[in-house]
Amino acid sequence: MDNSGDLRGGLYRLMLREGYPAEFAQGVAKEMNTEYLARRMIAYVSRAGLVPPEEFADEMLAILEDRDRCRKKALAEEAQAKVNEMYLYGLDTED
Repeated sequence: MDNSGDLRGGLYRLMLREGYPAEFAQGVAKEMNTEYLARRMIAYVSRAGLVPPEEFADEMLAILEDRDRCRKKALAEEAQAKVNEMYLYGLDTED
């Protein structure tokens, strides 16, 4: 079950409570568009509180880069599995 919308709303409210401007909080919540991303950012805001915008941006970029790294790893693993299958079973040339 995907509750990323609820988590994004929770992130937005948490950021407002910590003192972030509403427009900034809304933009961050919009970017944290998966459950994984929203949870990571909630954990950061809960732990760090109100931090300078540069520090906040660094953490947000690190979280997004982590997501991209996980995606690339999953794609590489899927491709490697197909290559391994080809080595094991050969190429199927019959259509």
